[in-house]
Amino acid sequence: MKTLLVKHKHLLICLLGLLLLFAVTGCSKGKNSLLASLGFSAKTLGSAESLAMKGLDHFEHGKYYKALKSFETLLSSYPFSDYSLLAELKTADSNYYLKNYEEAVLQYLDFEEHHPTNEAIPYVMFQIGMCYYEQIDTIDRDVANAVNAINAFSKLLRAFPDSPYQDETETRIKAATNFLAYHEYFVASFYERTGAYEEAEARLEYLLKQYPESVVAPTAEMLLSDIRNGNPPGRNMFGWLPKKHPDWEKLTPQESESESESEE
Repeated sequence: MKTLLVKHKHLLICLLGLLLLFAVTGCSKGKNSLLASLGFSAKTLGSAESLAMKGLDHFEHGKYYKALKSFETLLSSYPFSDYSLLAELKTADSNYYLKNYEEAVLQYLDFEEHHPTNEAIPYVMFQIGMCYYEQIDTIDRDVANAVNAINAFSKLLRAFPDSPYQDETETRIKAATNFLAYHEYFVASFYERTGAYEEAEARLEYLLKQYPESVVAPTAEMLLSDIRNGNPPGRNMFGWLPKKHPDWEKLTPQESESESESEE
């Protein structure tokens, strides 16, 4: 989380960064001159600016709940201020870091819809993917978040193939794909170890067709071969269940298998 926060600081509106600089150095004359040159009037300052600066300060110090409240107050009290755009984005960011992912997704999508040409759109699209990605659970759980994450990240790559998020987006897609492959292997393994060989074979075939480059694919190929040759490993009804599920982002297939074996 901290790494992402630092990484995306450059997406703060440049004007506000300059305002913060002038506020810290006390250059009120220079600050007013800058605002005038950029078309700002004194009417836009005051409480709206104060809430924006307070929200940014809370956000930069990891006080996301307080930041959220500042930005929400700004939006409700000064919806047409020059800081409303920043407040919209940072409200979504605050919810993201508070792990309010559903709210964050809706706010990012709203930002994308209403400001389609804003320079922060690649970041917004990346964050939508991350909201889904952060909700991916263990391999025995629902796969919807992994699918949604892949779709969101793929949309970003299509729209902005040269964005600063390209490498990380591709890495996240690969990890989420491994999750889906591990999930299929988990289900196939259940079928195989309970004697439902046709169902196991079907799931393994699907896995290899959909995720041929996944980490677990070689293990799936071996299991499928054993089933087709009439030599499935076969274990008792509950012996296949590990006490904890493998970390689908880190474990190799061999480590995953050995972990399951050791729990029997």
